[in-house]
Parts: sequence; C-alpha cells; structure tokens
Amino acid sequence: MNALPRRLIVGITGASGSIFGIRLLERLRDLDVETHLVLSRWGARTLVHETTYTVEQVQRLASDVHASTDQGAPISSGSFITMGMIVLPCSVKTMAEIAHGTGDTLIPRAADVVLKERRRLVLGVREAPYHEIHLENMLKLTRMGVIIAPPLPAFYNRPSSIADLVDHTVARTLDLFGLHDDRAARWDGLMDVGRRATVPDSQDA
Repeated sequence: MNALPRRLIVGITGASGSIFGIRLLERLRDLDVETHLVLSRWGARTLVHETTYTVEQVQRLASDVHASTDQGAPISSGSFITMGMIVLPCSVKTMAEIAHGTGDTLIPRAADVVLKERRRLVLGVREAPYHEIHLENMLKLTRMGVIIAPPLPAFYNRPSSIADLVDHTVARTLDLFGLHDDRAARWDGLMDVGRRATVPDSQDA
C-alpha cells in the first residue's frame, strides 16, 4: 500500500484552550505536514477572547482553511485521503455530535468521514467536571476506535511556563500519529534522587 499523504484535518472548537490548537498548527507546519483547518464559530470567538492571536493569523498557520458551514469542502469526502483528524480543543457539544452522527457543520461531518474510513480521530476534550452523558459519549467513541486525549498537564518535566505545558500536550497528541517532536521534553526514567521525599511504607501509593 502507498503511504498516506502527510495531511491532517485540524478542528478548533469553542471549548477553552484555543492555544492548544494554535500551537498544534505551528508544530505541524514545522514538521511539514499539510493541514486543513476548520475553526467553528464559537472557536473563533473563544480564540479572540483567550489569546492575542487574530482569526486571520491562526488561519495563516494552516495549509488550507475551510469554513465551518461548507459541507462541500474536500474533507467532507472519504476520497480525500488524510492521516486523520485532531479536534483540539474539542467541546463536549462537538463530541456529542460526533458520537451520535449528527451536526450540520463541517467539524462533525469531517470527523464522521474519518470514522467511516477507519482513519485516526483524536479528540482533545476540554471540560471539567464530566457528567454521565460526557462519560458515556467518551466510552462510545473509544469503542469505535476514537482516541480521547484531554489536554492535561504533566509536571515530571518541570515546566517553567504555560508554554511548556502546552508544548508537552501538543507533542503527546502528535505522537498518536507517529509525528514526533524532538524538542518536547520527555520522561527518561531518571528522578532527582537528591530531592526525593522519604515516604513511609504505609503511605506508598
């Protein structure tokens, strides 16, 4: 079989955490991956509220941009070959639309295509706390092969800034597609023994 083109669909929705999607686009551009961006209406509004980026600046990070209302975009068809799709951040509303095959905008439609073509779909669901419907939708999608990858921080790499936390999450998301960012700090199995706390055996977890 011929290798899939280095091409990914990126969705940014109205959940908090627009910077994750922005940084993802920057990293994919550095890795020479063709990106097809869909920014939802609420995604655009949240982006302007949370960051110093304009919608136009974010759109310029992508190889191609599709309006969220354009159901006739190339990514609406399974004949348009991609490695898959990442929605980051992914609102629970968008997750629900994908889980139930509904929605009249391009992000859930493109995700539906990725599902039916058995390509990789990663959802960076950003919500807290979760209630039963959220969890049921996650379980349903996971059983379909979707990867639920909430943008959660890691601290073993001693982040010194919000940017470090964002970069780590983005790197771990890209790992799911076999796209490895060598600039990301990774766990090497070594601990700072000199600063390790002594924990009584009865408190071992």
